Amino acid sequence: MSNLKKVYNKVFGDPNEKSLKKMDAIVNAVNAKEKDMQALSDEELKGKTAEFKARLEKGETLDDILVDAFATVREVAVRIMGMRHYDVQLIGGTVIHQGKIAEMRTGEGKTLVATLPVYLNALEGKGIHVITVNDYLAKRDAVWMGQIYDFLGLRVGIIQNQRVSYVYDPAFSKEKTGEGEEADQKRDELGSFKVEDAYLRPSERKEAYECDITYGTNNEFGFDYLRDNMVQKIEQMVMRSGDETHFAVIDEIDSILIDESRTPLIISAPAEEATDQYYRYARLVTQLDEATDYNVDEKLRSATLTEEGIRKFEQALGVDNIYAEGGIQMVHHVEQALKAETLFKRDKDYVVEGEDVVIIDSFTGRKMPGRRYSGGLHQAIEAKEGMPIKRESKTLATITFQNLFRMYGKLAGMTGTAVTEEEEFQKIYDLDVIVIPTNEIDKRVDHPDRIYKTDTGKHKAIIQKINEAREKGQPVLVGTISVEKNEELGMYLTQNGVEHEILNAKNHEREGEIIAQAGRSGSVTLATNIAGRGVDIKLGGIPASKEAYDKVVNAGGLFVLGSERHESRRIDNQLRGRSARQGDPGETQFFVSTDDDLMRVFAGDRLKSAMDRMNVPDDMPIEQRLITRMLEGAQKKVEGHHFDVRKHVLEYDEVLNRQRAVIYGRRRQILALAEGQLEMLKKQKEAQEKAQIENEGKEGPVKEKIYSSLKEMILEMIESEIEFVVSYHTTEMVGDQKNESENGWNTKEILETMKTIFPFTEEEKETLLAIEKPGETKLAQVEAREKIVSMMIEKAQTQYSAFEEHLKQVAKENELEEEKAHEVVYQIEKGVLLRAIDTLWVNHLVAINHLRAGIGLRGYGQRDPLIEYKKETFHLFNELLSSIQKEVVYSFFKVGIGLQVAPSIMANDKMTLQGAKKSTQNGKVIERARDEEGKKVGRNDPCPCGSGKKYKKCHGS
Repeated sequence: MSNLKKVYNKVFGDPNEKSLKKMDAIVNAVNAKEKDMQALSDEELKGKTAEFKARLEKGETLDDILVDAFATVREVAVRIMGMRHYDVQLIGGTVIHQGKIAEMRTGEGKTLVATLPVYLNALEGKGIHVITVNDYLAKRDAVWMGQIYDFLGLRVGIIQNQRVSYVYDPAFSKEKTGEGEEADQKRDELGSFKVEDAYLRPSERKEAYECDITYGTNNEFGFDYLRDNMVQKIEQMVMRSGDETHFAVIDEIDSILIDESRTPLIISAPAEEATDQYYRYARLVTQLDEATDYNVDEKLRSATLTEEGIRKFEQALGVDNIYAEGGIQMVHHVEQALKAETLFKRDKDYVVEGEDVVIIDSFTGRKMPGRRYSGGLHQAIEAKEGMPIKRESKTLATITFQNLFRMYGKLAGMTGTAVTEEEEFQKIYDLDVIVIPTNEIDKRVDHPDRIYKTDTGKHKAIIQKINEAREKGQPVLVGTISVEKNEELGMYLTQNGVEHEILNAKNHEREGEIIAQAGRSGSVTLATNIAGRGVDIKLGGIPASKEAYDKVVNAGGLFVLGSERHESRRIDNQLRGRSARQGDPGETQFFVSTDDDLMRVFAGDRLKSAMDRMNVPDDMPIEQRLITRMLEGAQKKVEGHHFDVRKHVLEYDEVLNRQRAVIYGRRRQILALAEGQLEMLKKQKEAQEKAQIENEGKEGPVKEKIYSSLKEMILEMIESEIEFVVSYHTTEMVGDQKNESENGWNTKEILETMKTIFPFTEEEKETLLAIEKPGETKLAQVEAREKIVSMMIEKAQTQYSAFEEHLKQVAKENELEEEKAHEVVYQIEKGVLLRAIDTLWVNHLVAINHLRAGIGLRGYGQRDPLIEYKKETFHLFNELLSSIQKEVVYSFFKVGIGLQVAPSIMANDKMTLQGAKKSTQNGKVIERARDEEGKKVGRNDPCPCGSGKKYKKCHGS
């Protein structure tokens, strides 16, 4: 605790203590209900769920029914599991219900605590997500605690890796699980680590989410959210529409929101376009003629194929309808090849250096290495120049855990170690940490660290300590910071004849069983700090006899031996927390050597030199509180560094998050309109209005317009494009931008551009060309401009109606019912919009990735990279929205009835999912560089790389 915080607490009182005192009234009220609940029959208890739901419907809040709901859950747990919630567990449940983090020591029963707030909040019928650190714990907790929920009439779903899903269903059994009180008692004893698969009925993913409570890992919830925003039909969505991020309870919340949050979730796929296609398109565009086959608008920097040009391409490619068979994506890349040929000039817009196309900044004239044009344009230029095309996997969707979990309307969690990271929880997630007292008096003894000169000496001492403990029947849990160190120490124990179990977070289910038995007399268990987390260690093992338990208690309880300090105090505290559960005795101690990563970087050399001068033997320890405090100070520095890294990741992803919200909102609206899902639109509108209220006065999500039909959406795009084109070609320009036509009024160019959207009759052409620039008065020019716009919009509406009639006629000719004929129109509209959004959004993500990779270099120009990133992404996003509009407008009237055969880029069956790695290792501490003589390089010494800069300004930055 910082000195400032100590002073604050002394003056104003400890806020944690104040929060706990406020909850005394709730605990007393729940306890007062206990006798009433005990008097109820099983059927009356089961009826409580319907009673609570009825009370909520009449206007009561969750807080109004909290006491009754908690008392009900406690009584059910006693009857069917023999487990009664302690008073401190009631406090923990209240903290979680309030949307905070409950820090409870290991062994205090956090899994049982979660049943209180989860049941209470599930009564709203909006779905609760219970998030665990691995698939094994998701299954274990769902089956173990599912007994309570099932008794009370709530359904429990489980989602697993590889899109495997289950529903907890006691009626489903692959084999006889046993009946009667004895079988139930055995199941409850083993339920803390063993999963009873017989109660899990395989189900569809959607069914698992439709359950009242859904268990799963952070990765799986994140991937499902992203995939739901990539589907082509609403029926393919698996999460509850509108309530997909209602309330999440996160077990081991520090592991999920802190340790794993530096790695974003990414769904990617190999770039679909074969490189030879780019070369083929590049050759074909050179055979086209301007005006006949395509129209170049240098003022707008656009190049668009005419009907004749499209026909030539279709002949060359051997397809009947390029829009139907190749999809918008093929047309998009054809037009990118056209732009590369006609608008982008070598040594003006770009230069060729070796095998790279390097962009030239049009404003400064400087080269921008590392930057690439988006949307396939860069590959088109590479093909034009006959250079190798750099293929890469495309990111289809991505989100950070910070932004995923901040989307939840209510977020809470529990863990044994959170208070050391409370600043990050508050700043990033707006979550307060409340430390819950233990149920029994803590009897754990934390011995001071033992510091050894070498790893060899430390290992000898570890063997000696283990043998001492085994002789008196004391179980030992040895913790290591990584799988590598785990296996290395395991080999050393084997060589010295020490029998042991080894765990390193590779097989969660088997590890759960081993860690549960780690409290048996004389047992030695070697584990990485994450292995077996979430499973309780009970003295004497499971099931334990009174004799076995007493023997271990008399030997001193579980001895936790840390083989070195982790770079985070929180991870060390997790290891310590394994010992002395529920008032049991226990001891902990860390064995450290000057060769350990943390010691080596922070004063290890100085300490080793001092030990050498004093001739301290390798296996003789130093036990100094001062050195322990120094190590903890080093851990604080590393924790601060990791916090800065995670905050840095969030700041950059926050920019993309707003854009993601706009694109995903638009996609969902398109799907809802195409399939008549008015309820989904209503929820989307309500969510937007709620977000606007919550973010009033600060930067919040962009509000998207809600349309009444896809036709309205497309016509608005067409009207916007018409207004833009007309305005551009009827406005005075100055300097280099001055139009060649007289006074910048160019109806001929307007006609050429409009012809690429829809065809004109000779009469319509003459009418448009006859509208000459009026006099010099602004009013006359505005009126003439509006006349052109009105004429074009009227033409668009007429053309749209004719297009609809044509599609319906084709549908009738194919003997489709009238309702089916309307569906054909909706599918065409949906197909054009989705394909444009999906293709260009993926290209936008590629462009953002390239920008993100090189933006840090702006710092050398005394410019803040984050501010520069925000500016650049703002321009890129505006370009994206403009490109989507153009893609839809210039392709819509050219599409035939067979569009559905061209799949969207999102309908890719070769997706790669990349999520958080389940490991405690946040990244190794970097050791300071050494010069050629092997001496450490000082921060102000010249950098050994030869750059001439100081080390701290170069590789030491």
